[in-house]
Amino acid sequence: MTEGSIAKDNKTTSVLKAAWLIAVVTIVSKLIGFVRDIIIANYYGASLVSDAYYYAYQIPSLSLILLGGVGGPFHSATVAIFSKLIPNLKDKPSDEVNRLYSTFMNATIIFFLVLSILIFVFPKQIMGLIISGGSSQMVTLAAKHLQIMTPLLVIGGIVGIYYGILIIYKQFMLPNLSPIIMSLAIIGVVIAVPNDQKGYALAWATTVGAILQLIIQYPNIRKLGYRLKPVFEFTNNPHFKEIGELLFPAILSSTVGQIHIYVDMFFTSSISEGAWTAIGYANRVFQFPVGILVTAFLVPLFPIFARLVADNDHEGIRNYFNKGVGVLFFGAIPIIIGILVVGLDAVSLVFERGVFDSTATFMVTEALWFLSVSIIPYVFRDSITRVYYSFNDSATPFAVAFSSIVLKVLLNWILISKMHFGIGGITLSTSLVTLFNACVLGLLITKKMKMDYKSLFKNLLKMIVSGIITFGVCLICAQQFDKFVHISKIPFEILKISSIAIICLGVYIPLNLLFKMEYAGELFNRIASKILRK
Repeated sequence: MTEGSIAKDNKTTSVLKAAWLIAVVTIVSKLIGFVRDIIIANYYGASLVSDAYYYAYQIPSLSLILLGGVGGPFHSATVAIFSKLIPNLKDKPSDEVNRLYSTFMNATIIFFLVLSILIFVFPKQIMGLIISGGSSQMVTLAAKHLQIMTPLLVIGGIVGIYYGILIIYKQFMLPNLSPIIMSLAIIGVVIAVPNDQKGYALAWATTVGAILQLIIQYPNIRKLGYRLKPVFEFTNNPHFKEIGELLFPAILSSTVGQIHIYVDMFFTSSISEGAWTAIGYANRVFQFPVGILVTAFLVPLFPIFARLVADNDHEGIRNYFNKGVGVLFFGAIPIIIGILVVGLDAVSLVFERGVFDSTATFMVTEALWFLSVSIIPYVFRDSITRVYYSFNDSATPFAVAFSSIVLKVLLNWILISKMHFGIGGITLSTSLVTLFNACVLGLLITKKMKMDYKSLFKNLLKMIVSGIITFGVCLICAQQFDKFVHISKIPFEILKISSIAIICLGVYIPLNLLFKMEYAGELFNRIASKILRK
């Protein structure tokens, strides 16, 4: 075995270890987030107040989650540029790196501070424009929620840079644990505040949680040697120019994604009270397994993509891309099957208590069914976007996302206004737009390098055939379960979901092994070797 192949094997092992670590941390974070959502659903249900909060939260979440979150433009730009300027992670950052850090941080703070002031001054006008189909009471409630949460705009950009720095230094734990802080803050406040004072409790708790997220990141950043100084090299720092060239289109791209959400909000406000809350819960249920998969594999892979691009190692990129996306596909199909077969039972088990009734359960599940079909294009789109970012190209993902705005409006108009699909129409249009973005990005990347899609999609075809057979078996088993098992509601749902999950994996994995799908074989061999080693 050559030194190059040994190094590649070691790198693959380290990526897998990092992926497992991030997956475990993300699972814990998502579980606590789930508890948060259950508690919110228990006290607020799908109501006017919850709609107002979730409508308002979409604006500050643009900064905190889309722009500043793990995988967002600020994190991605930091990793793409800083990782090339830090040859040895054991050394303190050079003066050049620290000056770039200060310049980037100061520019971020100034930009978001100005934006937050404007939003704080004109909240009612902003919310009135976004939810024009809603009542005046909803607009007023949403405007007040928005004012309370304006600090999240500044915090989101700073936290995004912190995430990027920490991940470069292979400190994967803290960035993926910090969202727990916000969840715990919301849980504590919602439970502690009396029922007659819960109107704005969610907004205050979200703001406090975001501040705490920032506070827990700072000591590690300082320990690594990064210091914020009054450095404003906006025009004469070539590396800041590189960040700008990567970041600006990426921000626009994420903003375009948020425009898609605003389009959904506009159409949803005319459906029914609680509809936007239901779509929000459906997205969170969707993001629980999918977010774990995507975060676990793409966070450690992205710095490797950036270094492989710097080394002009296209073969390495193809290898890591196909393995990463292949594993994501492999894990995504059982998730789709689970949502389609026992999604209603799962939503009922998790949320249906307090003021969250069976009507709200069906609303969430309906949205979730149509959203589930987007998992395959979703993981491909997010993966191929990281390859673009590694080439310092965020303009192409922006252009593709921008071009899909018209498609989003058209699909919503057809599915909601003309075909009256209701909530399901909103999430179905989202799935179709995701598919469009994935296909276009997958085709355009060939302008930069040749990808090996043949082997990737050959394996995907085997997975889909295995998935269809597994879906049929699971559906029949679920129907028989409903027919013959008669026990109280919660034990019934737990037993049904657990049984279908076991049956799903018990059919899906052997079928993939039978069809010689390589990722299933590799996973089986790794597990077998670990067991034999013990």
